Amino acid sequence: MSPRLVLASASPRRRELLAQLDVRFDVVASDVPEIPAPDETPEAFARRVAHDKAVEVARQCPDAAILAADTVVVLDGVIFGKPAERAEARRMLQALSGRTHEVLTAVVLRDPAGTISEILVRSAVEFGVLTGSDIEDYLDSDEPYDKAGAYAVQGQAQRFVVQVRGSYTNVVGLPLDEVGELLRRTFPQAAAVPAVS
Repeated sequence: MSPRLVLASASPRRRELLAQLDVRFDVVASDVPEIPAPDETPEAFARRVAHDKAVEVARQCPDAAILAADTVVVLDGVIFGKPAERAEARRMLQALSGRTHEVLTAVVLRDPAGTISEILVRSAVEFGVLTGSDIEDYLDSDEPYDKAGAYAVQGQAQRFVVQVRGSYTNVVGLPLDEVGELLRRTFPQAAAVPAVS
Protein backbone atom coordinates (compact mmCIF):
# COMPACT_ATOMS: atom_id res chain seq x y z
CA MET A 1 0.00 0.00 0.00
CA SER A 2 1.36 3.40 -0.98
CA PRO A 3 1.49 6.33 1.43
CA ARG A 4 -0.81 9.30 1.08
CA LEU A 5 0.52 11.76 -1.51
CA VAL A 6 0.52 15.48 -0.71
CA LEU A 7 1.18 18.21 -3.24
CA ALA A 8 3.06 21.01 -1.48
CA SER A 9 1.70 23.82 -3.62
CA ALA A 10 -1.08 26.37 -3.67
CA SER A 11 -0.84 26.57 -7.47
CA PRO A 12 -4.10 25.62 -9.19
CA ARG A 13 -2.07 24.86 -12.32
CA ARG A 14 0.03 22.24 -10.54
CA ARG A 15 -3.09 20.77 -8.98
CA GLU A 16 -4.78 20.46 -12.39
CA LEU A 17 -1.67 18.95 -13.96
CA LEU A 18 -1.09 16.35 -11.23
CA ALA A 19 -4.75 15.32 -11.47
CA GLN A 20 -4.06 14.32 -15.09
CA LEU A 21 -1.86 11.48 -13.80
CA ASP A 22 -4.96 9.95 -12.20
CA VAL A 23 -3.35 9.71 -8.77
CA ARG A 24 -5.04 10.55 -5.50
CA PHE A 25 -3.48 13.42 -3.60
CA ASP A 26 -4.17 16.14 -1.07
CA VAL A 27 -2.94 19.71 -1.23
CA VAL A 28 -1.06 21.49 1.56
CA ALA A 29 0.45 24.83 0.60
CA SER A 30 3.86 25.86 1.86
CA ASP A 31 4.98 29.31 2.97
CA VAL A 32 8.59 29.03 1.83
CA PRO A 33 9.87 32.41 0.60
CA GLU A 34 10.96 32.29 -3.03
CA ILE A 35 13.91 34.67 -2.88
CA PRO A 36 17.25 33.81 -4.51
CA ALA A 37 20.33 34.06 -2.34
CA PRO A 38 23.19 36.25 -3.60
CA ASP A 39 25.08 34.50 -6.41
CA GLU A 40 22.71 31.50 -6.29
CA THR A 41 22.35 29.90 -9.72
CA PRO A 42 18.85 29.40 -11.14
CA GLU A 43 19.27 25.63 -10.88
CA ALA A 44 20.41 25.78 -7.25
CA PHE A 45 17.63 28.22 -6.39
CA ALA A 46 14.87 26.06 -7.90
CA ARG A 47 16.22 22.92 -6.22
CA ARG A 48 16.56 24.63 -2.83
CA VAL A 49 13.05 26.08 -2.87
CA ALA A 50 11.47 22.78 -3.96
CA HIS A 51 13.41 20.96 -1.22
CA ASP A 52 12.42 23.51 1.43
CA LYS A 53 8.76 23.26 0.42
CA ALA A 54 8.86 19.46 0.74
CA VAL A 55 10.53 19.60 4.16
CA GLU A 56 8.14 22.24 5.48
CA VAL A 57 5.01 20.35 4.42
CA ALA A 58 6.48 17.04 5.66
CA ARG A 59 6.50 18.54 9.18
CA GLN A 60 2.73 18.97 8.89
CA CYS A 61 2.15 15.59 7.20
CA PRO A 62 4.86 13.24 8.55
CA ASP A 63 3.20 10.04 7.30
CA ALA A 64 2.73 11.28 3.74
CA ALA A 65 4.83 11.38 0.61
CA ILE A 66 5.38 15.01 -0.31
CA LEU A 67 5.65 16.27 -3.89
CA ALA A 68 7.01 19.80 -4.20
CA ALA A 69 8.10 21.87 -7.16
CA ASP A 70 9.52 25.25 -8.03
CA THR A 71 9.51 26.79 -11.50
CA VAL A 72 11.75 29.64 -12.60
CA VAL A 73 12.07 31.61 -15.81
CA VAL A 74 15.66 32.40 -16.77
CA LEU A 75 17.01 34.82 -19.38
CA ASP A 76 20.74 35.42 -19.75
CA GLY A 77 21.32 33.72 -16.41
CA VAL A 78 18.91 36.06 -14.58
CA ILE A 79 15.96 34.61 -12.64
CA PHE A 80 12.59 36.16 -13.48
CA GLY A 81 10.34 35.52 -10.49
CA LYS A 82 6.76 36.59 -9.88
CA PRO A 83 6.40 40.33 -10.52
CA ALA A 84 5.35 42.40 -7.53
CA GLU A 85 3.64 45.08 -9.60
CA ARG A 86 2.81 46.25 -13.12
CA ALA A 87 6.09 48.03 -13.85
CA GLU A 88 8.11 44.95 -12.95
CA ALA A 89 5.88 42.72 -15.09
CA ARG A 90 6.28 45.16 -17.98
CA ARG A 91 10.07 45.06 -17.69
CA MET A 92 10.03 41.26 -17.71
CA LEU A 93 7.84 41.02 -20.80
CA GLN A 94 9.91 43.64 -22.62
CA ALA A 95 13.04 41.61 -21.85
CA LEU A 96 11.46 38.33 -23.05
CA SER A 97 10.16 39.91 -26.29
CA GLY A 98 11.77 38.41 -29.37
CA ARG A 99 14.05 36.18 -27.29
CA THR A 100 14.32 32.55 -26.25
CA HIS A 101 14.35 31.97 -22.51
CA GLU A 102 14.61 28.87 -20.34
CA VAL A 103 12.06 27.48 -17.91
CA LEU A 104 13.42 25.27 -15.13
CA THR A 105 11.29 23.20 -12.78
CA ALA A 106 12.84 21.41 -9.84
CA VAL A 107 10.66 18.61 -8.46
CA VAL A 108 11.27 16.94 -5.11
CA LEU A 109 9.52 13.80 -3.87
CA ARG A 110 10.07 13.09 -0.17
CA ASP A 111 8.81 9.75 1.14
CA PRO A 112 7.61 9.25 4.74
CA ALA A 113 11.03 7.87 5.73
CA GLY A 114 12.63 11.14 4.65
CA THR A 115 14.26 9.78 1.49
CA ILE A 116 14.36 12.47 -1.19
CA SER A 117 14.32 12.01 -4.95
CA GLU A 118 14.61 15.01 -7.21
CA ILE A 119 14.62 15.98 -10.86
CA LEU A 120 15.29 19.19 -12.76
CA VAL A 121 13.53 19.68 -16.09
CA ARG A 122 14.41 22.35 -18.66
CA SER A 123 12.34 23.75 -21.51
CA ALA A 124 13.16 26.53 -23.97
CA VAL A 125 10.44 29.05 -24.85
CA GLU A 126 10.75 31.39 -27.82
CA PHE A 127 8.68 34.58 -27.72
CA GLY A 128 7.76 36.63 -30.75
CA VAL A 129 8.34 40.37 -30.74
CA LEU A 130 5.78 42.03 -28.45
CA THR A 131 4.46 45.48 -29.19
CA GLY A 132 3.80 48.01 -26.45
CA SER A 133 0.07 47.46 -26.83
CA ASP A 134 0.53 43.66 -26.66
CA ILE A 135 2.22 44.11 -23.31
CA GLU A 136 -0.18 46.70 -21.91
CA ASP A 137 -3.24 44.67 -22.92
CA TYR A 138 -1.75 41.62 -21.22
CA LEU A 139 -0.91 43.61 -18.11
CA ASP A 140 -4.58 44.62 -17.91
CA SER A 141 -5.45 40.96 -17.31
CA ASP A 142 -4.87 39.19 -14.00
CA GLU A 143 -2.48 36.67 -15.50
CA PRO A 144 1.01 38.15 -15.09
CA TYR A 145 1.10 38.83 -11.38
CA ASP A 146 1.43 35.39 -9.78
CA LYS A 147 3.46 33.77 -12.56
CA ALA A 148 7.21 33.38 -12.89
CA GLY A 149 8.34 35.54 -15.79
CA ALA A 150 5.03 37.46 -15.72
CA TYR A 151 3.20 35.14 -18.10
CA ALA A 152 1.04 32.01 -18.28
CA VAL A 153 1.85 29.90 -21.34
CA GLN A 154 -1.52 28.14 -21.08
CA GLY A 155 -3.45 31.42 -20.87
CA GLN A 156 -3.63 34.59 -22.91
CA ALA A 157 0.16 34.67 -23.27
CA GLN A 158 0.08 31.64 -25.55
CA ARG A 159 -0.24 34.12 -28.42
CA PHE A 160 3.26 35.41 -27.58
CA VAL A 161 4.88 31.97 -27.90
CA VAL A 162 6.51 31.01 -31.18
CA GLN A 163 7.86 27.66 -29.99
CA VAL A 164 8.35 25.50 -26.91
CA ARG A 165 11.25 23.05 -27.02
CA GLY A 166 10.97 20.38 -24.37
CA SER A 167 8.15 19.72 -21.95
CA TYR A 168 5.16 22.04 -22.35
CA THR A 169 3.72 21.02 -18.96
CA ASN A 170 7.06 21.99 -17.42
CA VAL A 171 6.45 25.55 -18.62
CA VAL A 172 2.98 25.45 -17.06
CA GLY A 173 4.55 24.39 -13.76
CA LEU A 174 4.85 20.59 -13.47
CA PRO A 175 6.58 18.30 -16.01
CA LEU A 176 4.09 15.46 -16.16
CA ASP A 177 6.07 12.75 -17.95
CA GLU A 178 8.98 13.16 -15.58
CA VAL A 179 6.78 13.38 -12.47
CA GLY A 180 4.89 10.25 -13.52
CA GLU A 181 8.18 8.39 -13.93
CA LEU A 182 9.39 9.67 -10.55
CA LEU A 183 6.21 8.37 -8.87
CA ARG A 184 6.47 5.01 -10.64
CA ARG A 185 10.12 4.64 -9.59
CA THR A 186 9.48 5.62 -5.98
CA PHE A 187 6.27 3.64 -5.48
CA PRO A 188 6.47 0.62 -7.81
CA GLN A 189 3.92 -1.23 -5.69
CA ALA A 190 1.28 1.43 -6.41
CA ALA A 191 -1.23 1.24 -9.19
CA ALA A 192 0.48 2.21 -12.43
CA VAL A 193 0.72 5.91 -13.04
CA PRO A 194 -0.18 6.47 -16.68
CA ALA A 195 2.42 7.98 -18.95
CA VAL A 196 1.45 11.26 -20.58
CA SER A 197 1.86 11.46 -24.31
